[in-house]
Amino acid sequence: METHSPQRPAGPAQNHAFAVPQSKRRPGPLGWVALGLSAVILAVLIFFSLRLLTGSEIGPSTVKANQFQAVFLTNGQVYFGKIKSQSKDTVNLTDIYYLQVQQQVQPEDKNKPAQADQQLSLAKLGGELHGPEDSMFINRDQVLFWENLKDDGKVVQAIKNVKK
Repeated sequence: METHSPQRPAGPAQNHAFAVPQSKRRPGPLGWVALGLSAVILAVLIFFSLRLLTGSEIGPSTVKANQFQAVFLTNGQVYFGKIKSQSKDTVNLTDIYYLQVQQQVQPEDKNKPAQADQQLSLAKLGGELHGPEDSMFINRDQVLFWENLKDDGKVVQAIKNVKK
């Protein structure tokens, strides 16, 4: 007894029924990697182009505008104030204070070290002999780093006392 199975048509006609047109095929794994890599490269190029064109920092700022900042310079000086703006070349600081060392001319006790007679005080920028305005543009290459200052810190408390 022979059983015959129905014969299917062979050849290209069978393949056409299930063929996916070339334009609707999904990219393979390598295609997705190339697409992702292209998107990353494009984003980086846009980022640096915008930064060059505007000359300023792009992205979320870490400067807390309602707080004071301490700006530490390469020459050892520290300024306390509010960073108003930044560019690729400068940092603009306003409402500026700095530490001033006050030393007694004649020490009370000659056996005490000279450093014991030094006192630090907070000075407001603007009262100096040359009469600067209360705004400073600092070359960015002179800035080592800066920090946001907490409201309950000693420097901010001293600034608030000076303002009273």
